[in-house]
Amino acid sequence: MSIAFRHADAVRSDHPQLVAGALYATGIGPTADVGPRVAAYTARAAARLSGASESEFPEVLAWRRAFSRMGLKPTQYRCASESLLRRLRKEGELPRIHPVVDLCNALSVAYAVPVAALDADRIAGPLLEVRHARGDELYTTFGGGTEHPAPGEVTFVDSAGRAHARRWTNRQSGHSAVGEHTSRILVVTEALHDGGAEAVPELLKTLAEELTTLCPAATQAAVLTSSQPEFTFDGQAFPPAPETRTP
Repeated sequence: MSIAFRHADAVRSDHPQLVAGALYATGIGPTADVGPRVAAYTARAAARLSGASESEFPEVLAWRRAFSRMGLKPTQYRCASESLLRRLRKEGELPRIHPVVDLCNALSVAYAVPVAALDADRIAGPLLEVRHARGDELYTTFGGGTEHPAPGEVTFVDSAGRAHARRWTNRQSGHSAVGEHTSRILVVTEALHDGGAEAVPELLKTLAEELTTLCPAATQAAVLTSSQPEFTFDGQAFPPAPETRTP
Protein backbone atom coordinates (compact mmCIF):
# COMPACT_ATOMS: atom_id res chain seq x y z
CA MET A 1 0.00 0.00 0.00
CA SER A 2 1.23 3.47 -0.84
CA ILE A 3 1.10 6.10 1.88
CA ALA A 4 0.74 9.83 1.27
CA PHE A 5 2.33 12.35 3.62
CA ARG A 6 1.01 15.89 3.71
CA HIS A 7 0.29 18.95 5.85
CA ALA A 8 -3.37 19.81 6.28
CA ASP A 9 -4.56 22.98 4.58
CA ALA A 10 -5.33 24.53 7.96
CA VAL A 11 -1.74 24.03 9.12
CA ARG A 12 -0.35 25.59 5.97
CA SER A 13 -2.82 28.45 6.28
CA ASP A 14 -1.71 29.13 9.86
CA HIS A 15 1.98 28.88 8.89
CA PRO A 16 2.33 30.16 5.32
CA GLN A 17 6.12 30.37 5.66
CA LEU A 18 6.39 26.59 6.19
CA VAL A 19 8.88 24.76 3.99
CA ALA A 20 8.81 20.99 4.39
CA GLY A 21 10.70 18.10 2.91
CA ALA A 22 10.17 14.34 3.03
CA LEU A 23 12.52 11.47 2.27
CA TYR A 24 11.75 7.76 2.07
CA ALA A 25 14.58 5.24 2.27
CA THR A 26 14.81 1.46 2.16
CA GLY A 27 17.74 -0.78 3.05
CA ILE A 28 18.25 0.81 6.45
CA GLY A 29 20.17 -1.18 9.04
CA PRO A 30 21.61 -0.74 12.55
CA THR A 31 25.29 -1.34 11.73
CA ALA A 32 26.43 1.62 9.59
CA ASP A 33 29.37 3.58 10.99
CA VAL A 34 28.15 7.16 11.03
CA GLY A 35 30.62 8.37 13.65
CA PRO A 36 32.84 10.49 11.37
CA ARG A 37 29.86 12.07 9.61
CA VAL A 38 28.06 12.80 12.88
CA ALA A 39 31.26 14.39 14.20
CA ALA A 40 31.54 16.61 11.13
CA TYR A 41 27.98 17.90 11.34
CA THR A 42 28.01 18.40 15.10
CA ALA A 43 31.31 20.28 14.77
CA ARG A 44 29.61 22.61 12.33
CA ALA A 45 26.84 23.23 14.84
CA ALA A 46 29.29 23.63 17.72
CA ALA A 47 31.22 26.26 15.78
CA ARG A 48 28.03 28.24 15.31
CA LEU A 49 27.11 27.83 18.96
CA SER A 50 30.46 29.29 19.97
CA GLY A 51 29.27 32.62 18.64
CA ALA A 52 25.66 32.65 19.82
CA SER A 53 23.18 30.64 21.84
CA GLU A 54 20.71 28.48 19.93
CA SER A 55 17.92 30.73 21.23
CA GLU A 56 19.32 33.47 18.98
CA PHE A 57 19.30 31.42 15.78
CA PRO A 58 16.71 32.63 13.23
CA GLU A 59 15.69 29.01 12.61
CA VAL A 60 14.90 28.49 16.29
CA LEU A 61 13.28 31.88 16.79
CA ALA A 62 10.84 31.10 13.98
CA TRP A 63 9.73 27.92 15.76
CA ARG A 64 9.50 29.77 19.09
CA ARG A 65 7.15 32.28 17.50
CA ALA A 66 5.05 29.47 16.05
CA PHE A 67 4.85 27.69 19.40
CA SER A 68 3.78 30.95 21.06
CA ARG A 69 1.02 31.40 18.47
CA MET A 70 -0.13 27.84 19.25
CA GLY A 71 -0.43 28.76 22.94
CA LEU A 72 2.71 26.89 24.02
CA LYS A 73 5.42 28.37 26.22
CA PRO A 74 8.55 28.18 24.01
CA THR A 75 10.97 27.64 26.89
CA GLN A 76 8.85 24.76 28.20
CA TYR A 77 8.15 23.09 24.87
CA ARG A 78 11.05 23.38 22.45
CA CYS A 79 11.18 22.21 18.86
CA ALA A 80 13.41 19.16 18.42
CA SER A 81 16.31 21.02 16.82
CA GLU A 82 16.46 23.56 19.64
CA SER A 83 16.49 20.76 22.23
CA LEU A 84 19.34 19.02 20.42
CA LEU A 85 21.33 22.23 20.02
CA ARG A 86 20.83 23.02 23.69
CA ARG A 87 22.08 19.56 24.65
CA LEU A 88 25.08 19.89 22.33
CA ARG A 89 25.97 23.28 23.85
CA LYS A 90 25.71 21.98 27.40
CA GLU A 91 27.17 18.48 27.02
CA GLY A 92 29.39 18.80 23.97
CA GLU A 93 27.86 15.82 22.19
CA LEU A 94 24.59 14.20 21.18
CA PRO A 95 23.24 10.85 22.43
CA ARG A 96 23.91 7.82 20.24
CA ILE A 97 20.69 5.96 19.49
CA HIS A 98 20.75 4.35 16.02
CA PRO A 99 22.93 5.19 13.00
CA VAL A 100 20.07 6.78 11.05
CA VAL A 101 18.73 8.67 14.06
CA ASP A 102 22.24 9.83 14.95
CA LEU A 103 22.79 11.10 11.42
CA CYS A 104 19.42 12.86 11.34
CA ASN A 105 20.09 14.47 14.72
CA ALA A 106 23.51 15.65 13.54
CA LEU A 107 21.98 17.19 10.42
CA SER A 108 19.26 18.74 12.56
CA VAL A 109 21.82 20.66 14.63
CA ALA A 110 23.93 21.49 11.58
CA TYR A 111 20.96 23.11 9.85
CA ALA A 112 19.15 24.09 13.09
CA VAL A 113 15.82 22.71 11.85
CA PRO A 114 13.74 19.77 13.12
CA VAL A 115 14.34 16.41 11.45
CA ALA A 116 12.06 13.48 12.31
CA ALA A 117 12.87 9.89 11.35
CA LEU A 118 9.98 7.41 11.52
CA ASP A 119 9.87 3.65 10.97
CA ALA A 120 7.75 3.44 7.83
CA ASP A 121 6.44 -0.01 8.76
CA ARG A 122 4.81 1.48 11.85
CA ILE A 123 2.70 4.00 9.93
CA ALA A 124 -0.85 3.02 8.97
CA GLY A 125 -1.84 4.16 5.49
CA PRO A 126 -3.10 5.44 3.27
CA LEU A 127 -2.42 8.88 4.84
CA LEU A 128 -0.04 10.41 7.35
CA GLU A 129 -1.09 14.01 7.87
CA VAL A 130 0.24 16.89 9.95
CA ARG A 131 -3.01 18.32 11.25
CA HIS A 132 -4.80 19.68 14.29
CA ALA A 133 -5.73 16.93 16.73
CA ARG A 134 -9.32 16.12 17.59
CA GLY A 135 -8.25 14.81 20.99
CA ASP A 136 -9.00 11.11 20.44
CA GLU A 137 -5.72 10.25 18.70
CA LEU A 138 -3.48 7.74 20.47
CA TYR A 139 0.12 8.71 21.20
CA THR A 140 2.65 6.22 22.59
CA THR A 141 5.49 7.59 24.70
CA PHE A 142 9.03 6.23 24.52
CA GLY A 143 8.35 4.62 27.89
CA GLY A 144 5.36 2.72 26.50
CA GLY A 145 2.65 4.85 28.07
CA THR A 146 -0.23 6.37 26.13
CA GLU A 147 -1.47 9.93 25.81
CA HIS A 148 -4.01 11.85 23.78
CA PRO A 149 -2.89 15.07 22.09
CA ALA A 150 -4.95 18.04 23.20
CA PRO A 151 -7.71 19.11 20.79
CA GLY A 152 -6.24 21.63 18.37
CA GLU A 153 -2.64 20.53 18.96
CA VAL A 154 -0.63 20.06 15.76
CA THR A 155 0.44 16.44 15.40
CA PHE A 156 1.28 13.75 12.83
CA VAL A 157 -1.75 11.43 12.50
CA ASP A 158 -1.99 8.25 10.44
CA SER A 159 -5.08 6.50 9.11
CA ALA A 160 -5.44 4.37 12.25
CA GLY A 161 -5.69 7.46 14.42
CA ARG A 162 -2.19 7.12 15.85
CA ALA A 163 -0.35 10.33 16.69
CA HIS A 164 3.31 10.10 15.77
CA ALA A 165 4.28 13.37 17.44
CA ARG A 166 3.29 15.74 20.22
CA ARG A 167 3.16 19.50 19.76
CA TRP A 168 4.23 19.24 16.12
CA THR A 169 8.05 19.24 16.27
CA ASN A 170 8.41 18.96 20.06
CA ARG A 171 8.43 15.18 20.57
CA GLN A 172 8.16 12.04 18.43
CA SER A 173 6.31 8.84 19.27
CA GLY A 174 7.81 5.66 20.65
CA HIS A 175 5.46 3.69 18.40
CA SER A 176 7.28 4.65 15.20
CA ALA A 177 10.74 5.17 16.66
CA VAL A 178 13.57 3.88 14.47
CA GLY A 179 15.22 0.81 16.03
CA GLU A 180 17.36 -2.25 15.29
CA HIS A 181 14.62 -3.91 13.24
CA THR A 182 13.85 -0.86 11.10
CA SER A 183 14.48 -1.34 7.38
CA ARG A 184 12.41 1.48 5.86
CA ILE A 185 12.17 5.06 7.08
CA LEU A 186 10.27 8.24 6.43
CA VAL A 187 12.21 11.39 7.28
CA VAL A 188 10.44 14.74 7.58
CA THR A 189 12.18 18.08 7.97
CA GLU A 190 10.33 21.37 8.44
CA ALA A 191 11.50 24.97 8.52
CA LEU A 192 9.70 28.22 9.27
CA HIS A 193 12.54 30.76 8.93
CA ASP A 194 13.24 32.97 5.92
CA GLY A 195 16.04 30.71 4.65
CA GLY A 196 13.98 27.56 4.78
CA ALA A 197 13.50 27.38 1.03
CA GLU A 198 17.27 26.92 0.66
CA ALA A 199 17.96 24.87 3.80
CA VAL A 200 15.35 22.13 3.36
CA PRO A 201 16.34 21.01 -0.18
CA GLU A 202 20.02 21.12 0.80
CA LEU A 203 19.39 19.03 3.92
CA LEU A 204 17.37 16.46 1.95
CA LYS A 205 20.08 16.17 -0.70
CA THR A 206 22.78 15.78 1.94
CA LEU A 207 20.83 13.13 3.84
CA ALA A 208 20.10 11.15 0.66
CA GLU A 209 23.78 11.18 -0.28
CA GLU A 210 24.85 10.10 3.21
CA LEU A 211 22.34 7.25 3.38
CA THR A 212 23.23 5.99 -0.08
CA THR A 213 26.91 5.96 0.87
CA LEU A 214 26.58 4.52 4.36
CA CYS A 215 23.86 1.87 4.12
CA PRO A 216 23.64 1.81 1.05
CA ALA A 217 20.00 2.84 0.88
CA ALA A 218 17.60 3.55 -1.95
CA THR A 219 15.98 6.93 -1.46
CA GLN A 220 13.32 9.19 -2.89
CA ALA A 221 12.65 12.70 -1.65
CA ALA A 222 10.63 15.81 -2.36
CA VAL A 223 10.20 19.36 -1.13
CA LEU A 224 6.55 19.96 -0.29
CA THR A 225 4.78 23.19 -1.17
CA SER A 226 1.23 24.50 -1.10
CA SER A 227 0.97 23.71 -4.81
CA GLN A 228 2.55 20.26 -4.42
CA PRO A 229 1.68 19.32 -0.82
CA GLU A 230 1.87 15.50 -0.92
CA PHE A 231 4.71 13.00 -0.89
CA THR A 232 3.75 9.39 -1.65
CA PHE A 233 5.90 6.45 -0.64
CA ASP A 234 5.52 2.67 -0.51
CA GLY A 235 4.22 1.46 2.83
CA GLN A 236 2.18 -1.19 4.51
CA ALA A 237 -0.71 -0.57 6.82
CA PHE A 238 0.01 -1.31 10.44
CA PRO A 239 -2.83 -2.93 12.43
CA PRO A 240 -5.28 -0.28 13.67
CA ALA A 241 -4.66 1.28 17.05
CA PRO A 242 -6.72 -0.21 19.90
CA GLU A 243 -9.67 1.86 20.97
CA THR A 244 -8.87 3.72 24.18
CA ARG A 245 -10.67 6.04 26.51
CA THR A 246 -9.25 8.95 28.38
CA PRO A 247 -9.58 8.33 32.13
